[in-house]
Amino acid sequence: MNSKLQISALDLRLALMAVVLAAMAIIFHLATGTFLAPENLYNVAQQTAVDGIVVTAITLIIVARQIDLSVGSVLGCVGVLVAFLMYSKGWHWVAASLAGMGLALAIALYQGWLTAVVGVPSFVVTLGGMMSLRGAAFLVADGKTQPVTDPVFLALGGGLDGSIGPLLSWVLGAALTTLVVWSGLARRARKVRHGFPLRPFTFDVALMIGTSALVLAFVATMNAYQLDGKPEAQGVPIPVLIWGVVVMIVSFIVRRTRFGRYVFAIGGNPEAALLVGIPVRRVTIKLFLLLGALTTLASVVAVARLNAGTNSLGTNMELYVIAAAVIGGVALSGGSGTILGSVLGALMIQFLESGLLLMDVSIGYRMVIIGQVLIVAVVFDVVYRRYSGERLT
Repeated sequence: MNSKLQISALDLRLALMAVVLAAMAIIFHLATGTFLAPENLYNVAQQTAVDGIVVTAITLIIVARQIDLSVGSVLGCVGVLVAFLMYSKGWHWVAASLAGMGLALAIALYQGWLTAVVGVPSFVVTLGGMMSLRGAAFLVADGKTQPVTDPVFLALGGGLDGSIGPLLSWVLGAALTTLVVWSGLARRARKVRHGFPLRPFTFDVALMIGTSALVLAFVATMNAYQLDGKPEAQGVPIPVLIWGVVVMIVSFIVRRTRFGRYVFAIGGNPEAALLVGIPVRRVTIKLFLLLGALTTLASVVAVARLNAGTNSLGTNMELYVIAAAVIGGVALSGGSGTILGSVLGALMIQFLESGLLLMDVSIGYRMVIIGQVLIVAVVFDVVYRRYSGERLT
């Protein structure tokens, strides 16, 4: 059946993840009665955005056979610096954010250089960074919380005025459905042009209709949530919009650029990649720089969402983003993984966290459950790859 429909192991895996995600939503809604309420889904979407932005970059890091355990500490250190410059020094939020970006890129360059040029394992480099930068976050503002009040900056984190409203949300939904249909037809046309086998046209049409329906259902749900005292519904939150743009840009890099191909080639076999002329060291450093840039963006969203920069910002984030990437199908051995899979993995983590919270499960049990879910996901990944006989690249 799979070969007749030309469904790859990757297609099937992503479909299974989507089914599991839907099943989780239904089960939690039956258990709580509120999980699928617009208010909860609006909050889940916002909460996932910060980790989701970082997951898109950590996916490529792991694909290239590296790891970064310092992302949470970098996010906290950069967030405190941005808030400190705004609150204590009176900087404009743009200048403060650029200063935070400069710090994150300097950290990324240092860690990338140690990993790629000196040859220190990234696990050791970033483990040291995780501890050092958490201390640096405390030193920046002497451990004091730094509140932020700029309304434009706060909108980047969602909240009362951090959404685009119902009209623009429907415009965005219409544009995305048009993009889905266009890309589906263009992909089919490319296969015809190059003589590749095709799936049944009805199958592709059903896939485009299903994806478009999900997009419009998401927009409708965001537009169904309205705060008391506001004349109109919230619409799509700005953090989710930022996350979506990041996913599209990184997906383009992976699929359409030489850099993206290099990353997968390095992850598949670093020695062979070096022998065929791929600049492994340069690509590795660029990967760390990309992660630093996206961590800064996530930090800005997190500070804006909390209305303050705190020393604890980003604590344990590295565990959640790595877990999301692994659950999304990224192989810790490198060489395979997808951005879409990591997006679904991030949603699974947040669905689980939100559902257990609504069920009033204590934080201890939540951590136990999420940890065991990660183990089950890795076991499934090993068994699935063995069964399919494919590397999911």
